[in-house]
Amino acid sequence: MYEGAVQNLIDELGRLPGVGPKSAQRIAFHLLAAEQADVRRLVDALVEVKDRVRFCEECGNVSEEERCRICRDPRRDEAVICVVEESKDVVAIERTREFRGRYHVLGGAISPIEGVGPDDLRVKELMARLSDGRVTELILATDPNLEGEATATYLARLVKPMGLKVTRLASGLPVGGDLEYADEVTLGRAFEGRRSLEF
Repeated sequence: MYEGAVQNLIDELGRLPGVGPKSAQRIAFHLLAAEQADVRRLVDALVEVKDRVRFCEECGNVSEEERCRICRDPRRDEAVICVVEESKDVVAIERTREFRGRYHVLGGAISPIEGVGPDDLRVKELMARLSDGRVTELILATDPNLEGEATATYLARLVKPMGLKVTRLASGLPVGGDLEYADEVTLGRAFEGRRSLEF
């Protein structure tokens, strides 16, 4: 335990995802040893991202404008929507250069253990996007883990009466993994080999 400001910093850093007590301590002491200008740039970047970044009103991706750059791009195919859990998954898929449609970011996955149900996700917004009849295919690109599979199954059953083609990313992605950690080749092959979900 350290005194005052140092301990406060370690505690706050330890609240970040993936940062344990030892990592929080290392980061805190790195910041203490850093130049004032370097720390100021970090503080300014944190304040700026909170002030300027919001979520796209159409797809839920991070954006500095009301609509993200993907939703504003007229070259993207409006008939195909790829559903992902988080904005970081959009970046992972974009790196493959395999997908030219639009996205829908759910903001998480169904997880009864964590108390996350369909009403806690952007499912209503997805259904509103599908209601105008312009979308012909829905690609379910949720993480290949228990929560992602449950979310994909729920969405597939929900949209089945709409007559849409519903596909899921193909195998090649490790079960229990996260899309953001998949390499471009594996994720690209998974996109090429996506399959229809039948119930």
